[in-house]
Amino acid sequence: MKVQPTGTPTTGSPAKGGPAPGAPSTDAPGTRVAGSPAPGTPSTGGPAGDASATGGPAKAGSAGAPPVQAGPGAGRAVAGAHPSGGPATGAAPGGAPTGAAPGGTGSGTAHSLKDLVRPATAPPPGGGAPAQSPQGPPAQAGPAQGQPLGQPQGKPQQAAKPRTLRARAGALVASAPKWLPVLLTLEGLVMYVLALKVPPGPLRGVDPADIDGLGLISALPTSAFIAILIMLVSFFVTVSQSTDRKFLLLFQIAAITFALHGAGALVAEEPRFPTAYIHAGFVEFIGRTGETAINIDARMGWPGFFALFAFVTKAAGISDMTTILQWTPLLSNLLYLLPFVLILRQVVATTRARWFAALLFVLVQWIGQDYFSPQGFTFALYLAFVAILLRWFGRVEPRTKPIPPKGLRKWIGKLDAMTPGELANTGTFRADKLLMLMMLVALFVASVASHQITPFMMLGVLTAFLIFRRTTLTWALPFFLGLMVLAWISYMTVGFWASQIDTIFGGLGNILANLRSNTGDRIEGTDPAHAMVLQARLGILAVILGCAAAGLFRRLRRGVFDRSALILLCVPVLALGLQSYGGEIGLRIYMFALPGACLLAAYAFFPNLPADSADVREETVPLRKRNVRFNPELTKKISLVLAACFAIMFAMAFFLARYGNEKFERVTTGEVAALHYVYDHDSPSAKVLYLVPKEGPEVTPTLPWGERDVERVNFAEQALVFKDPSQVDKAIEKLKTQPRNSYLMVSRGQVSYLQLNEGFPADWGERFRAALDKSPDLKKVLSNDDAALYTWKKFVRGTEIPEPNPYKGRGDPTTPWTPVGIGALAVTWVTLFGYEIIRLNGPTRAPRARKRLLFLAVPAFAIALAVIVERFIYIAQNN
Repeated sequence: MKVQPTGTPTTGSPAKGGPAPGAPSTDAPGTRVAGSPAPGTPSTGGPAGDASATGGPAKAGSAGAPPVQAGPGAGRAVAGAHPSGGPATGAAPGGAPTGAAPGGTGSGTAHSLKDLVRPATAPPPGGGAPAQSPQGPPAQAGPAQGQPLGQPQGKPQQAAKPRTLRARAGALVASAPKWLPVLLTLEGLVMYVLALKVPPGPLRGVDPADIDGLGLISALPTSAFIAILIMLVSFFVTVSQSTDRKFLLLFQIAAITFALHGAGALVAEEPRFPTAYIHAGFVEFIGRTGETAINIDARMGWPGFFALFAFVTKAAGISDMTTILQWTPLLSNLLYLLPFVLILRQVVATTRARWFAALLFVLVQWIGQDYFSPQGFTFALYLAFVAILLRWFGRVEPRTKPIPPKGLRKWIGKLDAMTPGELANTGTFRADKLLMLMMLVALFVASVASHQITPFMMLGVLTAFLIFRRTTLTWALPFFLGLMVLAWISYMTVGFWASQIDTIFGGLGNILANLRSNTGDRIEGTDPAHAMVLQARLGILAVILGCAAAGLFRRLRRGVFDRSALILLCVPVLALGLQSYGGEIGLRIYMFALPGACLLAAYAFFPNLPADSADVREETVPLRKRNVRFNPELTKKISLVLAACFAIMFAMAFFLARYGNEKFERVTTGEVAALHYVYDHDSPSAKVLYLVPKEGPEVTPTLPWGERDVERVNFAEQALVFKDPSQVDKAIEKLKTQPRNSYLMVSRGQVSYLQLNEGFPADWGERFRAALDKSPDLKKVLSNDDAALYTWKKFVRGTEIPEPNPYKGRGDPTTPWTPVGIGALAVTWVTLFGYEIIRLNGPTRAPRARKRLLFLAVPAFAIALAVIVERFIYIAQNN
């Protein structure tokens, strides 16, 4: 083995098991590691964790460096080091020994830091030999420093005195950064649960009667806000420390998630949000019949989510899904954290930026699509899809082409030449990539079978990654997945679109109309408090986008271009060109854009590169080079305080935005009891009329409908009502036109919706029910504080209860070219997937086999696509 000369600097990597470059030392005072500067040696590096770009640690053994004597604290030396303090012969700088230490066992490399550190006596002045040899017999030690000469040598020193109470208290206070965040988090969590669950009283408990137009925030006690503040403070105390306490930070974010997204489950008596009940009804129907029925509801055309839970509930013997509905919002948000944290691990960012982005993701997720729904389920699949793309198929390559001298290409070239904001994917085996590719396809298939929008978001992100060269996958995969989406719509949901082509394609390209239906139409309202809720949602959107723009700008000033984060932010916006999606496409765009927005927003406060990066700069970089830079330690603290202030602001705004509709979105026990009465009397069928201020096709009942017997109970009829509660003629007339076993339902949720969004009087519900009670044509069959059911008092002789509509129906319409299209689909999928698998070996492997697969895939793809178009045209014209 070639021996490195003593004192010659080397560029090799540190020894195995040694600390990484730039990492703060964890050695105790008086401990030196081989290759490190001697105690007292001046260093040009910056503070730990935020070194200067030009500074660095002094090289041990540098030529011309004067010998430095050990200070009083140097009580230990490194094994194998020369007694004079210089490196031993055969030991490379940096602590990587190249030969056996003198007197050692011949081991060339230490296994850990403990193997490098050995207790030894301090060398005598003048650089002489030590008093004790590592292998020789123990020598007689001289008088210890400060010991009286008359004291016999070799006498053991007296035992240390026990620490006083004051010393123990000081040590406890000194170690507060370790245990205080844990204590604060647990205290805030317990305090929050007690604040919401105990009986209402001073500064505690929640009385549902106090909920007004502001939503749940108007009924929360002061102690609940204090508890959330405590948990947020504990998070920032932890994230401000120099060490990355991953498990503690993840626990703190999970606790904050529980407080924010679990508030509805802690307060409500029944599962909140009425639409969750119809999804439970779909699960019950599939589990009972083993079939799907798209003619009952269009959502049955994408039954993947419902079929999965039908299998789980039937296998587990679960007949009541109340608990599942109650806690699904909380469990969904906890599930979202796992893939999002994996996404954050693949970006070039500091620890503070990553964990603050995770916190922002929890604080601004107010959309409310996390209830028991296919959208909440497939959003988790979307995050996992993106995480796999970045972790196993990410691509980071430096620019090799020269930058053009002028024009737009010059600016694009400068962006391309910047430091990538993603980590390079190295060290992944082909078997791992093959497994993750299959997982990627499985996630996409599950989304295609479960939801209408999520597959397009996945496909858009994958295509953007290919365009901007951020994935090692090829263009074969997006064509493979895109054809899968079109095939599912064409072949599996034909019962939905056969007679509704305008519904599906009518909104294509109407960006302004879709934007208006998702913004301006949603901030209209008559109740001033509720109007504030709707405006607060737009305010959160504006602030988070503003922070994202600031974060992108600060990263560009540091020479970093975060393409992946920008793709995740911008791709969902393209969905505005699809359709309005019932006026909710804007909400879905916001939800899918959150991962990229939160990551860029975190950079607005913590834009620096990590400490182990080659480019480490101060916390504040001025816009102009001539400006004097601020103190990096001061700006680091200011950034942390600002981040904490924004987090507190988002947490308070979350309750306003997320639970602002709680007055009509919460479900009461009386409403559930009224609908259970209908289910108990729905043989062979039944109808329920709900209240609307104007009749229309896109109005959803504001009541917990469809929990059972979705094929027997019809909720498609609307009863028109007016602000004058005495005008009940229209509602009674509509009920008279219905067959027997039809019910007019008046519930607390419907009345609250009319009051907050349509300006109905505060006492409208009581007066309207009183007017119905006085009608001689109606009979009240059920009444409680929350709901009332009315039906006919007299029936026409001979009138019978109708049979329910058949849910099987006739077979789906088809075309003569359908068998050819199915065969072309199979050939296309096999060839494109085979091409992608071969490509995993590398861009130059098996070029002939890949070319042959493409020659077979291209015409098959064209035939399959042509048959899909032909089916849309032919079936729409004949149905």
